This record gives sequence, C-alpha cells and structure tokens, in this order.
Amino acid sequence: MLGLVVDHSAPDGLRLSEVPDPVPAADEVLVEVRTFSLNRGELRGLRARPEGEVHGWDVAGVVREPAADGSGPRQGAKVAALIGGGAWAQLAAVPTRWMGEMPDAVSFEAAAALPVAGVTAVRILNVAGSVLGKRVLITGASGGVGRIAVQLAKRSGAHVTGVVGSPERGEGLRELGADELITDLEADESERYEAIIESVGGPSLAAALGRVAPWGIVISFGNSSGEETRFNVSPFYNLPGASLRGLRVWPEIDRHGSGPADLRLLGELVAAGKLDPQVSLTGSWREPGPAIEALLERRVRGKAVLRVD
Repeated sequence: MLGLVVDHSAPDGLRLSEVPDPVPAADEVLVEVRTFSLNRGELRGLRARPEGEVHGWDVAGVVREPAADGSGPRQGAKVAALIGGGAWAQLAAVPTRWMGEMPDAVSFEAAAALPVAGVTAVRILNVAGSVLGKRVLITGASGGVGRIAVQLAKRSGAHVTGVVGSPERGEGLRELGADELITDLEADESERYEAIIESVGGPSLAAALGRVAPWGIVISFGNSSGEETRFNVSPFYNLPGASLRGLRVWPEIDRHGSGPADLRLLGELVAAGKLDPQVSLTGSWREPGPAIEALLERRVRGKAVLRVD
C-alpha cells in the first residue's frame, strides 16, 4: 500500500512511499482510508518521529476486515477513528475502542474532522459537568477543538466566550454560538468563568487560573504556545473549590470506554445539521504541502482534511 512516511530531508517532512500493509490485532479493524485530517500537534512533532514511519491520528473510511474478536463495526461500515499513529495511509489498523460508525449522510471529509478534535471537545465538557446557565471560556477558540467546543457548549446552555489571536481568526465563531469574543485574556480581569477550556499554555494558562470562578474548573489539554506557565499560586488556592485538570483524549476515552459512543454522537449531530465540523481546507494527500503550511501558519479556521485518492 501507499503511505505518507516521515522523511526528514523533504521540505514538508513527508513523502509518499510504498509501505507494508498493517496487520490488525484481534481487537482491531482494518480500515480502507478515504480521508484523514491534520493536527498541528502531529505536524509540529514530525521531526522527532522515526524516518519512514507512517504517522497520523485522524482517519475516516470503510471497514475492509472486522475485528477478529467480534468487537466493533461490520464489514463495509463507514467509520471515523482516532489512532496513535498510522492514519496517513491507504489502510489503517484501528482498535475498536477508538472508532465509531458514521451515518451515511456524513461525508468522509466531515467524518475525518471529528475524531481528535470532536472527541476531545466531548470529553472536556464531560469533565466540566453541566454548563447550563454557566459562563464558559474557550482559549484557542478558532482551532479545530475550539470551534467544536463552542458549538457543544452553546447547545448545552452555556454563555460562551471565545479567546482568539485576532478578530480575523474569530470570524464565524459568533455564528457557531460564541456570545463574546476577546483577544486578550489578561485585559479585563473582572469576569470569572465556571469552566475554562485551555489549550494555549504559557501566559494564557496563567491568566486562566486567575479568571476561574469559585468552585470552577480549568481544563488544560494543550500547549500550543510551547511556553512555560508561571503564576502566583496564592490567589488560586485561596479561591474556594477551584481546580485544574489535565486531559489527553486517548487515556480519557479508555478510562470511560466512550470512544465509539462519542464518535457516534458527533456523527449524528453532523447528520442532523446540529454540528458543523468546520472543515475549511481540503486537498489531496499526494500534495500535502499547502495544507501543512497553512495549518502551521494558523491560516486554517477549523480543520484541514486530505483525501486518499
């Protein structure tokens, strides 16, 4: 089969090459990959990946071979999945606990945008608990997770504030459900939030810890700034009941066994027109460079998806 493999000498760090077909374990499904989406985290870490490896986390396609242990979707089912690596190829072996069936009405492009970004947003809001009537702040709101989290939080009855790098980055967020947009979390310290969804790290996380409400929670799931976080802890621990929680999506869904249900929920919302996965860039995996460059330069509002053609 063909796969996009890590090539440290290539301008984009990838090249299309023949690679061995994956051999599924008993609890894995063999998927014919139709599309996959790109994540900044995968791309920023390419230089640290082994030469010749097939990387990639998000995949959408059709089941070629069901799992030998009888778990998971049937042959021919349309599926979306998140995996620890191996998505950027014609075939992928996917653990059934990390995949879910997609309704026929959901395109492969839309399905590929849901696994990492969508399931992360679902799990974060599960940790936050009921947000009905509460104030929710989302940093990195213009990204893939942020745009889905804005929609899900608003549908859950929250008052949603999005933090964006610039007014241009925030375009379209009000239409998705954001009640307010701000560009500087530290500018107005009068507002407090019952739940803060934080992915920027560094000074942004420090500011978030100073803006959480009593008995509120800050959920950290990324560090896109790459910076250390420094803050005065005294105001935080003197705030009644406030908490900081870290979240990484794979251990979280393994803990709850929620992967298939989370993906099915997201697919049903998309099919019903109640969730927009925000695919703003599509292309061919044979020319990944433009999509990679646009994503790393933060010119993509939402998700970038490549077709395996």
